[in-house]
Amino acid sequence: MTAHSLLNARALRVPRLDPPPVAGRVSVLVPVRDEEDTVQECLTSLLDQVELPDYEVVVVDDASGDRTADVVEAVAAADERVRLVRSDGPPAGWLGKTHACHVLAEHATGEVLVFVDADVVLAPHAVSAAVDLLRGTGFDLVCPYPRQLALTWGERLVQPLLQWSWLTTLPLRRAEVSSRPSLAAANGQFLVVDAATYRRAGGHAAIRGEVLDDLALLRAVKAVGGRGGVADGTALATCRMYEGWDEVRAGYAKSLWSAFGSRPAAVAVGAGLALTYLVPPVAALGGSPVGALGYLAGVVGRYAAAERTGGRSVPDAFAHPASIAVLLGLLADSWRRKGRGELRWKGRTL
Repeated sequence: MTAHSLLNARALRVPRLDPPPVAGRVSVLVPVRDEEDTVQECLTSLLDQVELPDYEVVVVDDASGDRTADVVEAVAAADERVRLVRSDGPPAGWLGKTHACHVLAEHATGEVLVFVDADVVLAPHAVSAAVDLLRGTGFDLVCPYPRQLALTWGERLVQPLLQWSWLTTLPLRRAEVSSRPSLAAANGQFLVVDAATYRRAGGHAAIRGEVLDDLALLRAVKAVGGRGGVADGTALATCRMYEGWDEVRAGYAKSLWSAFGSRPAAVAVGAGLALTYLVPPVAALGGSPVGALGYLAGVVGRYAAAERTGGRSVPDAFAHPASIAVLLGLLADSWRRKGRGELRWKGRTL
């Protein structure tokens, strides 16, 4: 697995940092709910985009209970490229984000749709570089994976596993063209999709109840013959997904149960992770040379993933077994909460 991650680190596509001007209209779409602390910086970065002659920024406020809409309205009043659309929340059968993204797409007029979460900050060339990559590869959907900011101990243990997981397990180039649902990786924080293909795939209406909406959308695109996957967005975007352990735990609780398809599959994956990354360091502590070698192999893979994606490689890579142990605990907690009907996010029951 370590060797595979090293190969993937070389295979990961990198957008051009000096892209040409984008031809055609682009719609940048931002779903927001209770984001008054982050949306201003996000919108500022969107309005600073270069090589983007014709674009709009559409924001859907998903029934926020704070001043999010007021912040967006103030920005829209000062720049005609920004439009605010208000939503009363999802109807029955929809989740909040899938419905907000659906409303965004309904109001979009661009040939390319760029979905951006409100906690993401883009570099000035980010959108043009992402569209250039989409068109240059002939893809229908691409996710330039933002550099994940992890500051507290809980974030540093868990968040780097996002990039590490697909760099370690997924054959990236094969996954881009394969229609198999298991060969897919996506990130809705910064997701670029051809508008015509998006609509042919049914858009977010086709995945209205999916917790992992980004992955589900890529699979829907592939189901109609589209291609796509992840790319290196380290130089394009940053995102601090969660702030502190409480947010990390709540965030993973809402979605981790659905990551592997079923409870038996989750148990199998958890057992495999424990066998690969927890047993070797325990054996090494008992004096096993093989255990020490296995532990170091895990550290090297984690180090390579961090270096490739702009994460913190040292000393965090050496705590990789602890990261896996915490992840397994979060996986169990997610299934426990699902079984009890306790899954909630931003005040809504899932």
